[in-house]
Amino acid sequence: MGKKKIVKQDEAALLKEKEQIDAKLKKEIKESSKKIKEGRVYISSTYNNTIISLTDNSGNVLHWASAGNIGFKGAKKSTPFAASKVAETLSQAAQKKGIETIQIYVKGIGAGRDSAIRSLAARGLDIVSIKDITPIPHNGCRLPKPRRV
Repeated sequence: MGKKKIVKQDEAALLKEKEQIDAKLKKEIKESSKKIKEGRVYISSTYNNTIISLTDNSGNVLHWASAGNIGFKGAKKSTPFAASKVAETLSQAAQKKGIETIQIYVKGIGAGRDSAIRSLAARGLDIVSIKDITPIPHNGCRLPKPRRV
């Protein structure tokens, strides 16, 4: 290893760099401070967990929560009670961000599908539509070839 060089910058360069950083921070604050009225909620319910994510209309994730993230462990993560608790925490985050109306997209075949939707509706969010986007195989996998004896 060679000697390390210490780069010395003059004050003008440091001020210019600081102004650029401040401009970026102001831009980020403006973007985050503008209130979003509409959003999408994606509910992914499996046999093992329930994951709910809140996005804006272009698909950028604003907040997410899961049963494991809240503190449920093992088989309790896939229960309807855990799904309703996840939906409650997500609705609180949505209200903090200023979201009033949501579109719900449900994926999966777990036990928490219905309870998560009911919990979101009970918390005061206006539900515009509910769509099921569970992937369904149209023809399925290719069958194994028949056994020759």
